Amino acid sequence: MSRLIVISNRVAAPTTSHSGAQGGLAVALSSALQEAGGIWFGWSGEVTEEFTGQLSFQRGEGYTTATVDLEEHDVEEYYDGYANRTLWPLFHYRIDLAEYERSFAGGYQRVNERLAETARPLIEPEDRIWIQDYHMFPLGEELRKRGCRNRMGFFLHIPWPPPRLLTTLPEARELLETLFAYDLVGFHTEEWLRSFEEGAVNILGATSDGETLSLNGRTVRMIASPIGIDAEDFTALAASPRARLSFRQMRDSAVGRDMIVGVDRLDYSKGLEERFLGYERFLQEHPEERKEVFLLQIAPPSRAAVETYQKIRTALDGLSGRINGAYADIDWVPLRYVNQGYPRDVLAGIYRAARIGLVTPLRDGLNLVAKEYVAAQDPEDPGVLILSRFAGAAEQLTEAVLVNPYSAEEISDAIALALKMPREERVARWQALNENIQREDVFWWLRRFTSALDTVEAMVD
Repeated sequence: MSRLIVISNRVAAPTTSHSGAQGGLAVALSSALQEAGGIWFGWSGEVTEEFTGQLSFQRGEGYTTATVDLEEHDVEEYYDGYANRTLWPLFHYRIDLAEYERSFAGGYQRVNERLAETARPLIEPEDRIWIQDYHMFPLGEELRKRGCRNRMGFFLHIPWPPPRLLTTLPEARELLETLFAYDLVGFHTEEWLRSFEEGAVNILGATSDGETLSLNGRTVRMIASPIGIDAEDFTALAASPRARLSFRQMRDSAVGRDMIVGVDRLDYSKGLEERFLGYERFLQEHPEERKEVFLLQIAPPSRAAVETYQKIRTALDGLSGRINGAYADIDWVPLRYVNQGYPRDVLAGIYRAARIGLVTPLRDGLNLVAKEYVAAQDPEDPGVLILSRFAGAAEQLTEAVLVNPYSAEEISDAIALALKMPREERVARWQALNENIQREDVFWWLRRFTSALDTVEAMVD
């Protein structure tokens, strides 16, 4: 049986423990590889003085990780620069924040070439290759240049912008062309898929039949396949000893009040400023609910070297202080704002203790926090998920209370609605949400993509 070779920017150390505060994608890929078997290759997260391509191997449950260190200027140009100061804001529709520097683009290309050179000896002829996310658009093309003829897929975990935004990128044509090195390209939603299709047709002149794109003798198939969580595992996690402890701690600290929870990486795409303003609007419009509710916002910092992330942290520090200064009393703080991450089992208990899960990104490829919140709920007395219409997960989780995250009024109204929602309605909504999450889990996502990849013909010279 052929192995699955997953390549991504970062690689999570193989572990069977739930104590690590890993991101949703890392957990999903780890779960997928445990079932499929193979190799997970990528950057170690460590910096070396000189790039050598030396690999570090670690054996996990069902798969092996292979990581390589990068030079400091590689990280500055490829990761901090092109990936997170150019592509990330642009693909989240924030062209006002995108920075276009030739050195960034050059470093991005150089690192992808180095990663391709390092990964190539790991790949055997029958292996299937699955490259992940915006850090590695050109990697497939670089592997093809090095004689790789394997079935090769690419999956984008962030939105794909419409052509009118994509064309602000100086390398837009080249970026689109690199995706024709893949046999299969995946997106979380039909909307992102169609934006990619429209860009390939309008910018490159590719032809489309709705399922495949053709250009200069190469054909790439497109698929919309939303990622899931390991739902069974996360549901069990919510009943684990540490989860039960964190649940009791949160309930005790709430002192009978209803908790609203938000869990997001500190990022402008997550709509945290807008969320705080919506919560503030709720406090203004519903004085009777003051002291009956509080918002816990967990927001671990990320990409601290990027200036825009420093600005969002400063803005949130000021906004949270203003809200608490205006509304807090000697026995109540309306907003608990925490800048650190927590292990998954602790989060599961926190989710379960929350009457409302507030997930309001301005733009999101999918959002696994929304699914984790639902999976952690008590079936007999579940909380209510409030979800942004602009999160990819909104296409699946239609029984959530859907809101426009730019509207403080809508967020305020949704909080009021959720707090007053009868138990029967909460249970009915949760059952529909949970059914989807259990059915379309991470293994469904894995099988759907790899089955589609298996149906394409391996590349021939």
